[in-house]
Amino acid sequence: MRQRSDDPMGDTLSMLERDGALYLRLTGRWTLEVARTADRQLREVAERAVPRVVVDASGLAALDSAGAWAIRRTVARLDARGVAVDLTGLPERFHAIFAKVRLPDPSTEVAPPDRNPILALLENCGRAVEHGARVGRALLGFLGFALVNLAGALVNPRRLRVTAIIAQIEATGVNAIPIVGLLCFLVGIVLAYMGALQLERFGATILTVNLVGVSVLREIGILLTAIIVAGRSGSAFAAQIGTMKVNQEVDALETMGLSTMDVLVLPRLIAMMIALPALTVFGDAMGLLGGAVVALFLLDLSVGQFITQLVGAVDIWDFGTGLIKAPVFAVVIALVGCYDGLKVSGSAESVGRYTTQAVVESIFLVIVLNAGFAVAFAELGI
Repeated sequence: MRQRSDDPMGDTLSMLERDGALYLRLTGRWTLEVARTADRQLREVAERAVPRVVVDASGLAALDSAGAWAIRRTVARLDARGVAVDLTGLPERFHAIFAKVRLPDPSTEVAPPDRNPILALLENCGRAVEHGARVGRALLGFLGFALVNLAGALVNPRRLRVTAIIAQIEATGVNAIPIVGLLCFLVGIVLAYMGALQLERFGATILTVNLVGVSVLREIGILLTAIIVAGRSGSAFAAQIGTMKVNQEVDALETMGLSTMDVLVLPRLIAMMIALPALTVFGDAMGLLGGAVVALFLLDLSVGQFITQLVGAVDIWDFGTGLIKAPVFAVVIALVGCYDGLKVSGSAESVGRYTTQAVVESIFLVIVLNAGFAVAFAELGI
């Protein structure tokens, strides 16, 4: 018979070897600190060349997940070597935590989920539709709230923050002139060039002017401008307001009794409703200028011929349809950017996520509304 007790663990772990069996007695508090200290001894026990091990846990006064895991690991290693292990005396109050400690079994195969791929696809589509419906409902509510506050501000102009509105007009309109002008000019060139190549087959290259005029004024000018502004200013709205949310500046405004709608949303909304129609007119002019460059240098038309053909090809409604769409698109872009910015929660990752979401949602809504306008104008004969 041999008894062993080490000083560091003498009050929590004792070993007694008798009749070819090893008896372990666990006493005291088996928590994280004890489990860390006893790790070396437990590893030695797991390698002992004995046919049988008896673990007496009746003396445990406390047990946490670290202590239970250390005991479970030792029992599992002995069992894997073919050593008979008996765990006795574990107090009933520790059964639950001991049962929850499980060691991973690498030999166990993990069965793949038994899901029909078609049903999974339908489920994902359903979830996407549900999410879109919830976002749409929230945006409609935010739109109504913003319009009510806008009407109140127009009735009581002292609520309008003129300085903030002018600053936002500069940021969303004036600073966007170079990129809007360049892209509309280049798209006008591409549209005219490709149209001329196709119409040349029928000897109707002069109709390239008609194609450019109608396309730019009715669709390309406003749509391209709105997409540029959505990616540039809509994302800026979401990022600015989202950063203010993270820094608790929005909470500070509300604490001071200031309206978030009056201070943050209405200046951006009004500025966007002023800037986008102006940018649309500028974008239309640059698109027509791009088409004129192709007509002058590729089709050998004079400036007078181009203007005469353009005036005969378009009417006031071709120009007016773009201006009708512009305020609607402006409201959508501004409100989506502000709404997603106000949804940001306290993390930088949230700012990036909602900024991206604002751009995607605003461009999607602009394209959907543009398609709706096209159908409505066609039905009305405009």
